[in-house]
Amino acid sequence: MKIKVDYPVCEANAICMGLAPEVFELDDDDQLHVLLPEPPPEMLDRVRHAVRSCPKAALSLEEN
Repeated sequence: MKIKVDYPVCEANAICMGLAPEVFELDDDDQLHVLLPEPPPEMLDRVRHAVRSCPKAALSLEEN
């Protein structure tokens, strides 16, 4: 699975970062960075939860 971000839609609410800090990070300019664009299988449940929890639906998962 690969994480996709619709950056124009993202409001940097940091919910994803709170749920999966190893995968998502906000910098000092409130720009979202995906640290692990293809997270390992053991993280997928948390990443899916973070994607579903995005209030702007700016995150998605894509099959490789």
